[in-house]
Amino acid sequence: MSHTSTVAVLGAGSLGAAMATRLGETGHEVRLWNRTPDRARSVAENATGVMAVSTVGNAVSGASVVITVLRDGAAVTEAMADAITRLDNDAVWVQASTVGPRSAATLAGQARDHGVAFLDAPVSGSTAPARQGSLVWLVAGPEDVLTRARPVLEDLGSSVLHVGTGVEGSAVKIAVNAWMAASTVAMSDVLALCDALGVDHATFTRALEAGPLAMPYELQKVSAMDDASYTPGFAVQLALKDIDLAAATAAPSPLLQAVRDRLEATVAAGHDDDDLAAVDYVRKQPPTA
Repeated sequence: MSHTSTVAVLGAGSLGAAMATRLGETGHEVRLWNRTPDRARSVAENATGVMAVSTVGNAVSGASVVITVLRDGAAVTEAMADAITRLDNDAVWVQASTVGPRSAATLAGQARDHGVAFLDAPVSGSTAPARQGSLVWLVAGPEDVLTRARPVLEDLGSSVLHVGTGVEGSAVKIAVNAWMAASTVAMSDVLALCDALGVDHATFTRALEAGPLAMPYELQKVSAMDDASYTPGFAVQLALKDIDLAAATAAPSPLLQAVRDRLEATVAAGHDDDDLAAVDYVRKQPPTA
């Protein structure tokens, strides 16, 4: 596979749109499909090298790499049911949606039944890292298939981690997202503790940055939380979905149950499409009488 290629991106949500735009900028010919065609057209109108395609079959036909970036396993199954017979013999299906290991195994079986090369390859990172080409790929699948898709993955990511040969990528992604959600809730609660102790947030973050406890992702959330700036990078409702995917495999610990409760309350408060930093909304509530 040459460094530049024809890539189909199925899904024009925040992450899919960012991936498509980045791939177009790095010289690939990108076909972008979405169940709501206007969304794909809007992305294509503001991107270089991206063409909105109205049918999923036309999107994947002739593509060297097909990336699915859809909401859940059911959406991926539905899209690929129409598309999988249109894939070229040497195409690689990169399944990047966060669907959990159970759905990932079903999708891998769908690919196997049709003789399609398949990678279980969710990412760590959201819209901004996708635009910057700094996603972390969590890839499971045969080494030779990964080699064929690697040029495309490397144009989107700073790291391509080969974590297994089955659907281990989806398992690692669920663990990573559980950690992300738990640490974000923890940051909000510790900011509330700082408020109670009279500790300035800048002093608190300097103390973290000076030693081994710094976590760049969460340090970025401090200003977002303080400013109540919840422009979505990773939406609360998606974090809740991923915690539920984790619970489908293992009963949640008391900590993860508390995290889930906080996410659910944040969604109920109207922040479902806001960034995960919106779990801090509780700190902004006026005290009860």
